[in-house]
Amino acid sequence: MRRWRLANQGRFVICFLEPEDAVHVIDTAAFVVRSYEPADAPALARNANDRGVWRNLRDAFPHPYTPADAEAFIARAIVQEPQTNFCIAVDGGAVGGIGFKPHQDVERFSAEIGYWLARAHRGKGIATAALRAVCAHAFEVHGLNRLYATPYAWNPASCRVLEKAGFEREGILRCAAFKDGQVVDQILYAKIRSAARFRAGDTAPAP
Repeated sequence: MRRWRLANQGRFVICFLEPEDAVHVIDTAAFVVRSYEPADAPALARNANDRGVWRNLRDAFPHPYTPADAEAFIARAIVQEPQTNFCIAVDGGAVGGIGFKPHQDVERFSAEIGYWLARAHRGKGIATAALRAVCAHAFEVHGLNRLYATPYAWNPASCRVLEKAGFEREGILRCAAFKDGQVVDQILYAKIRSAARFRAGDTAPAP
């Protein structure tokens, strides 16, 4: 049985897979962030098959995005342990994705975070609310201290989402990426767990 934890984010309800709590999914708000399900494949393929979405993500995100791509991604995501990739759903359908990739070795308390949202659902506060919620989940459940993102310089909308979600701009990674046939700068943004709980010089993450 799948088990879920609910996190309230203002007018939104965010749902995360929670292996220890037997709670079913309740969607009483504008959107839900949840674990992927096989039934998400058609909507995922439809909304992800957008060159504008692909242009702002890594090349691991395919274009065109086919139903087979959606099925393969979901198959990987649902067996991931722990789960760090989540579906953004509206009215039960997948309209975006958000996830983070924890690092290893000396950077094991840091992770890169990324997200995308279908065009029809932008400008409604969904991306910002989802990002805030997943950051809280990453800090609280996974014990991370730092989350960062590197949007392309041509994507100021993503920079605004990061800033509204509490990320701070740390610098410019000059000519750091090659995307869509162009060399492009990336803007480095990061969010640090509360300074009251974590400080430079700590020997381990604060509880």
